[in-house]
Parts: sequence; structure tokens; C-alpha cells
Amino acid sequence: MSELDQQLRELVIEACKHPPGSPPRQRNLTRVIRLVSPKLWRESVFYYQDAVQQTWVYFCKYVCGKYDPELGSVPVWLNAYLKFRLKDFRDATQNDKIKRFPSQIERDGETINIIETVPAKPEAEPLLEIVEAWAKTDPTGELKSLHIKGHPEVNAQMLILRRLSETKWKDLAAEYGVCVSALASFYQRQCVPRLRNFGESEGYIDSN
Repeated sequence: MSELDQQLRELVIEACKHPPGSPPRQRNLTRVIRLVSPKLWRESVFYYQDAVQQTWVYFCKYVCGKYDPELGSVPVWLNAYLKFRLKDFRDATQNDKIKRFPSQIERDGETINIIETVPAKPEAEPLLEIVEAWAKTDPTGELKSLHIKGHPEVNAQMLILRRLSETKWKDLAAEYGVCVSALASFYQRQCVPRLRNFGESEGYIDSN
């Protein structure tokens, strides 16, 4: 067993000694998330972050009941689950012919790759609750003030909260009458940098 696997195993054991939602449990699970994130399976598909988010939610809810360290390391266990979730998204896209939003958009004559600008780490439980509280509170009022031109209701606060709750882009587009590419572009330009800044200020994302 590698030094990292041993460290992850000890963190999980320690986390599971405490009740769900308690600070010691969340603290240890957060440390596991930070250590495992660089080891996650990667795919350049538009639903990748949604699959990762589902993986972290599953991890935080079930690690103390369904994870058996004797059967494999934490990264191996989570990567197996992540690959199943990616397959689910891939099958749903093929079978239901869900419309994809473009992986590239044009703005001011420049091609922007949406996939390459997604956050380095997911907003997942227990971080999910922390980020959600920050977005709802919106201490400076900045999130609510940033919106798509002509659509004040489509603001950064709303988009962050709806994406945290796993609302699909196509559903948001239908609800607000704004095309998927415009929503995704606004999210990457206005929401992602502020999510990243918040993560860095709280120590969840490395600033380097």
C-alpha cells in the first residue's frame, strides 16, 4: 500500500468515527477530497463535472458504509464509480438525444474552449453546503448584480445555485428563454472565476 493510500485510509477511518455533518467528519472528508481530486479519471466531455459532482456526493454519503478498504484504495473505488456515472451520462445523451452545448464558442473573434475553463475541483459535499451558503448569502451582492444582458433574472447567484442542485443547461435554457451556449459562456466568464476565488480564499483550491 502506498503512503497516499495509507493516509487516505486513515482519514476515512477517522472521519467515520464521527456522526454525519459533524465538523470532525467534514474536516477529514474534505482532506480526502483534496488528496484524491488529482487522481480522478479524466474525460473531455461536457457532462464530466456533473459526473464528478455525483461521485463526491456519493462518497460523502456512503463512504462509511459501502467502502471496504480491503478491496481497494479510495481512488480506485471512486474512479470505478465515476466511470459508471460517465457511462450513464453518455448513454442518456445517445438514447434520449439530449442536445449538447458547444464545446467551443466564439466571442469577440476569439475561440473559447468551455471544457478547458471548468473549475479544477468540483463543488461537492461537504464543500457543496459551504459553497451553497456563500452563494445564497452573497455577502457583497456581487453575484446577484452580475447578469446576462437583458435578463436580470439570469444572474450569477441563480446560476451557481441551480448548477449546484444539478439543474441541466437545457432545462435552464427552456425556463429562461436563453440559449444554452449563452448560459454556459456567462457561467464560465462570470461564475467560475468567483467560485475559484472563493475556493482559494477558503483554502479549498490551491492558488498556484
